[in-house]
Formats: sequence, structure tokens, C-alpha cells
Amino acid sequence: MRWGWIAGAARILAGVAVVVVAGCATFTGPPPAPGSPTRARLEELLGLVRVVPNRPHPGGYDRDCGARRGCVFGPAWSDDHDGPGGHDGCDSRNSVLAGQLHEVRFRPGTHDCVVVAGTLYDPYTGRRIGFDRARAREVQIDHVYPLAAAWDMGAAGWPVAARMRFANDIEFNLLAVDGPTNMNKSDRTPADWLPPARAYRCFYAGKYLTTAARYELPISAGDRSALARVARSCP
Repeated sequence: MRWGWIAGAARILAGVAVVVVAGCATFTGPPPAPGSPTRARLEELLGLVRVVPNRPHPGGYDRDCGARRGCVFGPAWSDDHDGPGGHDGCDSRNSVLAGQLHEVRFRPGTHDCVVVAGTLYDPYTGRRIGFDRARAREVQIDHVYPLAAAWDMGAAGWPVAARMRFANDIEFNLLAVDGPTNMNKSDRTPADWLPPARAYRCFYAGKYLTTAARYELPISAGDRSALARVARSCP
């Protein structure tokens, strides 16, 4: 598997990452739709990503890390990976919360790692959600390109270190979102699921395609059709 980007891909992906970061930084007052890629940029990304007729099902996916289980993407929210935020003393879940929530409060003595409270402007529903660690399931961390889908689309053949990098990628693939909406999404891909708030679908499409391009994961023909329809609605 190749991890380097071609020059054109790097330019396009960098552009999407910038608008995503900028979108998160501009949340004040009522939650607006986050910064989103344009129709032209999404069409460029669609041209970069390989398309397969259908999602294959090679079998063997087992996220559970209990005794004698597969643990194919490593322990959940691990800090033991070589991607962004790895080996920094803070697990990937707390890193996402710290980076995405507003008015963040940390547990004393954790070196600004363990998030105990904050405000999420949810990028799937547009709702403003108060995060409290005592009710942690109300805000969950989503893998925009689902782990099960990644396994089916090629990650089954990656080395374990690459799968752990993907599962804990705070820069590209992880997103703090409304808990019930995340549960509804589950491991579905764009052909079967899009954010309920239409104003946020361009943002989601950009994140999904950026992750696919970054990790050279294909999308199904159905996913491509759904994302192309989203792109036509973007500015």
C-alpha cells in the first residue's frame, strides 16, 4: 500500500483540511454549517478516489479487543500509534474532544488531556450540545469512513500499525458528533446514510472523500452516486 500523495492530491486534500479547520474555528452563537468544500473541489476529490461496483465482504472483521478476539484495529482510542497525536500522552478520543469542543474544561492534573465539559456544535445535526463526561454517550466520536467499511474496502490487507493509525486519525477521520445520530449511522456509508441536516452534507462529503483519498480506500458506485448528488448542491 502506498502512503505518499501525488502533488495534485496533496493540494486538494490540504484545501479541504483548511476549510474544515476554519469551519470549526468560526462557531459562535447559533451553530452554522461548518466550512465546506465547494462543488468543484468535491468533484476533484471524486476524480481521485477509485470506485468499485459494490462493497465486498471479505469477513474477519472483529473490533472487539477482549480475550481471544480479533481486535483488528487495535484498542479503541489508543495513543499508541504513529499518526497525528500519537504518543503524546493523551488518547485519541480526548484529543478530538479537546480540538473540536468549545468552552472546554479539563480534569485537573491531566495536563489538559481529559475533557470533562464543553460545547459541541454538531456537524451532523447542527444542534448545540453540552458535553458532560458524566453523560459521555451524548457526544460520541465517529469514524467518518467507518472501520467496518474500511476493512471491507482494503484495510483487511493492511499491517496492524496502519489500521491503528486509521482508527485513531484525529486529523482526517475522527469527528465528535451527536451520540444518537452516530448510533444511527453505525457503519453505513454515503449510499445508505447522509447527515440529517442537509446544510452539513457538503462538509461530510468532503471529510469522507478526503479520508478515502488519504488512505487510498475506494468507494462503491452507490457511494459515488450519493456523493456526486451532494456535490451538485454545494456552492
